[in-house]
Amino acid sequence: MSKYFFGLDVGTQGARVVLVDENGELIASDSRKFQLTDKFREEQSPSVWWNDCEELLTGIIQNLPTNIDKQDIVAISVTSTSGTVIPLDSNNQPLHDAIMYSDPRSADQGQRIKAIAEKKIKNGYTGFNSSSGISKMLWFVETFPEKAEAISLWVHASDYLVGKLSGNYHTTDYTNVLKSAYDLEKLEWPNYVTEDIGIKDSWLQNVVPSGTVVGTLKTDLAEKWGLQDLKVVVGMTDGCATQMASGAVKPGTWNTTIGTTLVIKGVTKSNVIDPLGRLYSHRHSEGYWMPGGASNTGADWISMEFSDGLDQLNESAEKLIPTAELAWPLWQEGERYPIMAPQARGFAPENIEREKLFAANLEGVAFIEKLAYEIIEELSSEKVEAVYSAGGGSNSDVWLKIRASVLNVPIYKCKEASGAFGAAIMAASNTYYNSLIEASDKMTAIEKEILPDQDLVEAYKIQYQEFKQKLTELKYI
Repeated sequence: MSKYFFGLDVGTQGARVVLVDENGELIASDSRKFQLTDKFREEQSPSVWWNDCEELLTGIIQNLPTNIDKQDIVAISVTSTSGTVIPLDSNNQPLHDAIMYSDPRSADQGQRIKAIAEKKIKNGYTGFNSSSGISKMLWFVETFPEKAEAISLWVHASDYLVGKLSGNYHTTDYTNVLKSAYDLEKLEWPNYVTEDIGIKDSWLQNVVPSGTVVGTLKTDLAEKWGLQDLKVVVGMTDGCATQMASGAVKPGTWNTTIGTTLVIKGVTKSNVIDPLGRLYSHRHSEGYWMPGGASNTGADWISMEFSDGLDQLNESAEKLIPTAELAWPLWQEGERYPIMAPQARGFAPENIEREKLFAANLEGVAFIEKLAYEIIEELSSEKVEAVYSAGGGSNSDVWLKIRASVLNVPIYKCKEASGAFGAAIMAASNTYYNSLIEASDKMTAIEKEILPDQDLVEAYKIQYQEFKQKLTELKYI
């Protein structure tokens, strides 16, 4: 008999639920856009999240295929945004709306916490800023001292939903606590959090490996849905969940997600310490490390300038590569990874035809990706063996070909690489399977394998060095 797993993904603008079997086959899915206020990037209502998620789950359960026995649904897990936090009272009710990761109001607190952490921590994460959960906690305490007196617990976005499902609000996972100042080397809350920042011990959660079962479905929900003994698995951050879904869960494997931005995450045997703060490392549930970074370079330039006739542009690019042109489609000012250059601006050849510029821009993003992986290999002393690809950028076959040839490693595009699917893998990792790696092996499927084109490999070696020289001349590196 097949077994089934729910994955729940709550993002900035909506929620998605999937039900998959032990082989990763999608059985059912549904999604919903949130009714958002003008301040949705600063604050959102956790009640709205839960109400929508409960309705989505109810709809899927009520409309299950007739051949599925509800008792074969084993577990559920949740993914949500990193750095979003909620203060709860003693009854686990929010004292305030969720303070979103994208809320910039805690910039001052982030700077102060960063300065404290740099004095206290030698080789751990100190990259705190306005997007960090710990910064938002301090901002709230300082801004609303009267409400702070009633705080019983701080939770992250996915933790709140796990709590609504299981009643356990006090447990979180390795990925959620990175930006809340938990020490992932020593696996403890460092003293400076309470002694120097002023966050009370009693406000902090217990931290367990991602994939840990933290409870079973609450009685009222179990009766409503007809699900007995459904296991609830601790949540994780959305970027890490997407990495799980991509298949990049073993040492030496990496995931590049090209959406609006370019996000790289991978697995190494040892912690990767970047003195410049471009990379940061999550803790893998099996003791490895998951370093990663996010670039401002991505695919936003396509939607801004090349959305018309995209199929034709991809066909033309296939005939034009290698272009021997140097282009960098950085749509905004400033880059954060793989180079830290707040003054950086994109560039392109003058008087170049539209089709060739499109192809050169595809190459430019691949060169940024190559530079990122060079830095990773240098810092980790470990070899990048393969790259698993996700995001809208993976839908372009010619772009996959360019990237495989620039990186000179195989690129694998997985059949399903969403946060919700990653959450379902986490739900199965220690309830049906024995580990995250085993669950990923069994549940992910490679849709395409793209090998380097050796003629392009040689041409891109030259073009890539010219690209780096251009960045050097512009004083970006």
